[in-house]
Amino acid sequence: MTALAVAPLCAVLTGCPADNAAQAGAPSSIPAYGKAPTTVAAPAQPSPAQSQSEANQRAAKVGSIIARAQASYTSGVQNYNNNRLDAARQDFDYAVDTMLSSGIDIKSDPTLNEAFERLLSDINSLEMVALAQGNGFSQPIEDAPLAGATEMTFAPNPELVAKLKGELNTTSDLPLVINDQVAGYINVFSQSNSFRAHMSASMQRLGKYRTLIQNVLREEGVPQDLIYLAVAESGFQPQAMNAKSGAGGMWQFMSYTGPEYGLIRNGYFDYRFDPEKSTRAYAKHIKKYYSLFNDWYLAMISYDWGPGNVQRIVSRTGYSDFWDLYRHASMPAETRAYVPQILAAIIMAKNPEKYGLNKLPPSPPVIYDTVHTDYAIDLRLVADLTGSTVADLVALNPAMLRLTTAPDMGFDLHIPPGTTEVFNDRLKDIPEDKRTSWRFHVVRPGETLDGIAETMHAKADEIAELNDVTAAKPLQTDDELIIPMTVAASAPRGVQRYTARRGDTLVSIADRFGVTVDDLRTWNHLSSSSVSSGKTLYVAEPVRLGPSGRSARGRRASRSHGRASASSSRGSSHSSKSAKAHGSSSKASSAKASTKSASHSAKKKHR
Repeated sequence: MTALAVAPLCAVLTGCPADNAAQAGAPSSIPAYGKAPTTVAAPAQPSPAQSQSEANQRAAKVGSIIARAQASYTSGVQNYNNNRLDAARQDFDYAVDTMLSSGIDIKSDPTLNEAFERLLSDINSLEMVALAQGNGFSQPIEDAPLAGATEMTFAPNPELVAKLKGELNTTSDLPLVINDQVAGYINVFSQSNSFRAHMSASMQRLGKYRTLIQNVLREEGVPQDLIYLAVAESGFQPQAMNAKSGAGGMWQFMSYTGPEYGLIRNGYFDYRFDPEKSTRAYAKHIKKYYSLFNDWYLAMISYDWGPGNVQRIVSRTGYSDFWDLYRHASMPAETRAYVPQILAAIIMAKNPEKYGLNKLPPSPPVIYDTVHTDYAIDLRLVADLTGSTVADLVALNPAMLRLTTAPDMGFDLHIPPGTTEVFNDRLKDIPEDKRTSWRFHVVRPGETLDGIAETMHAKADEIAELNDVTAAKPLQTDDELIIPMTVAASAPRGVQRYTARRGDTLVSIADRFGVTVDDLRTWNHLSSSSVSSGKTLYVAEPVRLGPSGRSARGRRASRSHGRASASSSRGSSHSSKSAKAHGSSSKASSAKASTKSASHSAKKKHR
């Protein structure tokens, strides 16, 4: 979906003032469309009037395309300058996709091609400025605080153990212990600037999710302090991904195991990234391991290594205590270190002042309303209806993989708290098949119908007709308007090939050309969802002289923590973000009937 690379360099854009964009050569606008090119194809022996009419229509269409792309680009620059990096990336992606999906062969139109090339150049310039500052457009995922820690063996140090036991708060609903291994890790971590920085950032992020996670753990009967397992797994980052194994989310579920707990994945959303749903799955999952061993430490290493492996070493050694297994059993180094490292992190988190972990204020708790959708709706419309922004909605919905929900598929959409009633009240006037294209607008003081139409890139007469705005009933402040928008045409039927750009995935390419990921794999003999920049793909079924077979897929991969067996862990088969990009058919009736119904409802909104 993107023309940009998301650079995993630094979590916060520290300096993107407006003059940075200027230094990068960011233009104030994309070149406006001028006189229609004389090379526009025309029917054989056209009349002068017919040729001029077609040229004018093409000129108007190209002008509209450039204007829409310009609006998205301008919004992206504003978000960029205000440090809203994810929102900037989405705006820039949308600007590029507006041109690519216009239905016009860009290379065949000099003016459109010039605008497109300049758009890509200017976006790339802004990206280069961000990279030069140690940033990318999106805030990257940090390594989990314990990700780089290796197993260490510490010599007995009774003085250190006694000192820490006397100084530290170890009150917990887990059997917290301070022994030589735990004390050793506390000592190492406390002297590591890198660890303390990561741990501080984790504690700051925990502020967003602490109440949510604690409530779920309490409801599921899981010790509260097992919240800190996420320190090792993700650093409380909802969209954390293990590039080697494909484990994803705050609790690092594998694609194989997630569906067992309702963590659905498809081309539109991945519930492993939903903090509430994934926490519920985590609580149920680790509680199941506890029921096997009646020991939370063994449940923890089962979560890391797999219950089958733990059962085997318990059976082989006769020990059912973690510390006995630590001393006598053969376990992977990462698994041996897992429990003492997490205990060290828990104890340090419970004593933040002593270890300098209280310097970053915790993020405010994330709160939201939830509305269930079984229809496609664009987040831009959701932002209009709730009086929020797309960036706000993206932050509330980390499970979403696109800026729209899926058609004919249920999804729990998070919206700003207290907005459910107004969302439902305003939404009912917009036909279901228009919710990915139409917009909503509340009239502000001084606004005119023509001005709103120009800003929203719609037609004033269509807005007036749909909302019953007449000379007798003119527009007033606070009127609620439904804005009918023209959906950009899909890619032209003649397009058969596409050259992948930096940042493209099969999901984004499938979405752009209205095909499925499985189709792209079949047509191009692909075995994974990754695609390299510059690779040329069929985006429509090619003509072949013989049958084509599917390549084998589903390469096995193990977690870095040693989760190698699907039967004894959370699964090891890593699939793409989308096993299949679902089609976009709508359940709604015809556009004509829908528009008529919308007009009837909208007229009641105009005051």
